[in-house]
Amino acid sequence: MTAGSTAAAAGGPAEGEGRGHGGDGGGAGFRAGRAGGVGAPWVAALSLANLGVWVGWFGPLQLLLARQAELLAPDSKASALALVTGIGAAVSMVANPVFGALSDRTTAAAGRRIPWVIGGVAAGAAGLLALTRAGSIAAVTAGWCLVQLGLNAAFAALTAAVPDRVPPRQRGLVGGWLGVSQVIGILLGTALAAAAGAIAAGYAACAVFAVLAAVPYVLMRRDSRLSPADRPVFGPRAFLAGFRIRPRRHPDFAWAWLTRFLMNLSYSVSTMYLLYYLTDAVRYGGDADTGVLVLTALNALTVLATVVIGGILSDRSGRRKAYVIGSGLVISAATLLLAVWQTWTGAIVASLVLGIGYGVYTSVDFALLTDVLPTAEDHGRDLGVINIANALPQVLAPVVAAPVVTHLGGYTALYALAGALALAGSVLVRRIRGVA
Repeated sequence: MTAGSTAAAAGGPAEGEGRGHGGDGGGAGFRAGRAGGVGAPWVAALSLANLGVWVGWFGPLQLLLARQAELLAPDSKASALALVTGIGAAVSMVANPVFGALSDRTTAAAGRRIPWVIGGVAAGAAGLLALTRAGSIAAVTAGWCLVQLGLNAAFAALTAAVPDRVPPRQRGLVGGWLGVSQVIGILLGTALAAAAGAIAAGYAACAVFAVLAAVPYVLMRRDSRLSPADRPVFGPRAFLAGFRIRPRRHPDFAWAWLTRFLMNLSYSVSTMYLLYYLTDAVRYGGDADTGVLVLTALNALTVLATVVIGGILSDRSGRRKAYVIGSGLVISAATLLLAVWQTWTGAIVASLVLGIGYGVYTSVDFALLTDVLPTAEDHGRDLGVINIANALPQVLAPVVAAPVVTHLGGYTALYALAGALALAGSVLVRRIRGVA
């Protein structure tokens, strides 16, 4: 299955100045950097670095953390996995907007974003290597938190580079290629974890790949820069205040946040126990690790078939909401299939259907989000606030999913709930007024 994907300077123009939708206002440096669009080499390097981040996340999330929890706490594997992923998601929820905001304020010669890509990938790889030697759930939790800190710093910087450098007319296309890298990253991370044969080897393979994937983007050195003279004076109160969502001042941004939160909560609820779903509900007869890999690969095929074309079509039509709503309805249908058709065949069909919806959703929703960012100078911070809608569901999902599976109807109820959440998320996209 795919991921739900899914990242403040105090000062500069006040919130709402410039063009409130799309972040096209701001200084001349922002406009000049995007006037001619971006070329294929930069998009390819950005996508490769993004792929490395997703490998670093989803090799562990799809297989390694579950297997490690099963090894270290065989009698309480579900709760142990929920503890590790829940705390890690809480770290991610804080780290992404904070690192995004810090990158907004960075005045390094290499640019605002690249230093955080370098440091973040290095820290994430260190966390993955620490997990190879973790001998307790506490050690696994600490290692996973370091992975989340590092990779979120890199991810915040990479996603902020899109509204920095990409004009609105190309954002669906670039969002599509980032979606491709996300899907391939999840598939490749799962494949590396499964092929490595051992938990430690799987972590090490993901760490090496994440580092190597970032190298071309770093070497290109194409980054927006902030002059030290333009860097606002740091004030803790103003810095923290920048993370607040103000629905009255920026209603489209608030609705975009809520709809992404609901879609990602649906995803997190439905995928957290995928490995256990195959073993306990589907009664998959083969190796469950291989089963997860097969479902991930099939899902990737349909995502890849729709993710780029969905972004291109939304760019050409100038419409975002219809694509997001339609794809959300397809995602909801896929989760309901998992609720009522708990067989290996049903899981395969649901994975294929989910990929069709999620491919379009990934590219078009990302483009929609960049179109409603409140300010041009705070892309890292604002995308970080949006990415709380990716991380917070991972914190809440264990609280929601564990009692549903254990006491309130099992996997049928769990996937029915996931379908209802996805339906609500897709319908509420209609409340966004500033985007067609």
